[in-house]
Amino acid sequence: MRIKNTLPGALKYQAVVIESAARDRGLDFFDVVFELLDADAVNGVAAYGGFPERYPSWRFGMDYERLSKGYQWGLSKIYELVINNDPTYAYLVSSNSLLEQKLVMAHVYGHADFFKHNVWFSGTDRRMLETMRYFSGRVRALIDEHGQERIEKTLDRMQSLEALIDPYLPQRRANSAVDQPPQALSERRRQALEKFGFDEPDPAGDPVQKPAGVEFPTGDVLGFLERHAPLREWERELLSMVRAEAYYFLPQRWTKVANEGWACFWHSKILTGGLLEASEILDFADTHAGATAAQKGQLNPYRLGLALWRYAEERGEDLFLLRRIHGDGTLIDALADEEFCMRFHGVRPGEEQAAREAGLDWKVWKSQLLAGLHWGGSPRIELLACDAEHRGELVLSHHHDGRDLDLDAAELTLQNLAALWRGPVELHTQLEDAPAKLTVDGEEVRIERANEAAQGG
Repeated sequence: MRIKNTLPGALKYQAVVIESAARDRGLDFFDVVFELLDADAVNGVAAYGGFPERYPSWRFGMDYERLSKGYQWGLSKIYELVINNDPTYAYLVSSNSLLEQKLVMAHVYGHADFFKHNVWFSGTDRRMLETMRYFSGRVRALIDEHGQERIEKTLDRMQSLEALIDPYLPQRRANSAVDQPPQALSERRRQALEKFGFDEPDPAGDPVQKPAGVEFPTGDVLGFLERHAPLREWERELLSMVRAEAYYFLPQRWTKVANEGWACFWHSKILTGGLLEASEILDFADTHAGATAAQKGQLNPYRLGLALWRYAEERGEDLFLLRRIHGDGTLIDALADEEFCMRFHGVRPGEEQAAREAGLDWKVWKSQLLAGLHWGGSPRIELLACDAEHRGELVLSHHHDGRDLDLDAAELTLQNLAALWRGPVELHTQLEDAPAKLTVDGEEVRIERANEAAQGG
């Protein structure tokens, strides 16, 4: 076991005791290293995405200011900060009480177990602390060579595209498997192109050389750009860093409910299993309740996740198997039935019919919940083709799930994508239940709706 040598004696003792209790309950994790920092330093680490060292960016500065102001005004307080790494690093705030430190340590061991075993994290970089340190050095060197304004502008453009990745790619690589056979991918491409009125490009008459080794459609747009966009070498290096970071952080978006719920479930089990002093019980209940409190009109992942894991335990489910195979969407789909919905909304036994008559439809609630979590909360975009109409254009498709795109965000994304591709880009979607196409060739984005095109014809 790694010694927690950055902690004072009393906290080091608690860390050892809590780790032992966590392992006794079946949790398994990489070595966990705790570091004790003051609130200001923790806010700085949080602004860097949980890492002590990152490359300079105004985005991180803005996050730091927001976190610092929230702490100063009593609007927010960071209790936990833990990095998916081997060893796992976690930060404790020096101003927290002993009870709060114990709760956070038990919570961290829950996260560390989830990081190590959940399938979504199976393909992540387990040396990301060192990777981030390397990225920091490289970006600073590029700033010295090309100027801070130029590098920051390029990073901003690339970071705006960080959702354009394939969430299943790391798992496929980790399992040394492929998503679908090439024939199935080719068929998907043909059908997708036909859907939007394109013919398969004729290679013999194609004035633009097709990128080799690319199977369309692909969700890994950043990977395509990294390999095939006409970028300068320093731009390609920056894009490689942005893509690596996007894939590292992606599982945290896809497992927020399951991961936080798992950590809450186990910190409660561990501490109430004999590690609380009598004088700490009320404070624990108050702190725990605050983290899992219902907030009107907002989804609290801690509360929902904890309720799901407790419900699974009551049903006699294999919790460690569920922890291994599920992200947020699949966990909710597997567990959230009518009984769970009624309990989650505080409906008492015998009052279910009254709740239904009052408008609580569990299927609608579950459907809306899953829709909000679909694709990690981001629009699902795929790259269908390159140069399908011999203009050097990229053709993308939005998998419409009933929610229209945010047009301002979509236009900015397409502009930045076109700037990196140095060519036209078009995105097929639906707007107000009608097919639509967003096209950028240069800087201006044009929106063509099917009904408008028909009227114009």
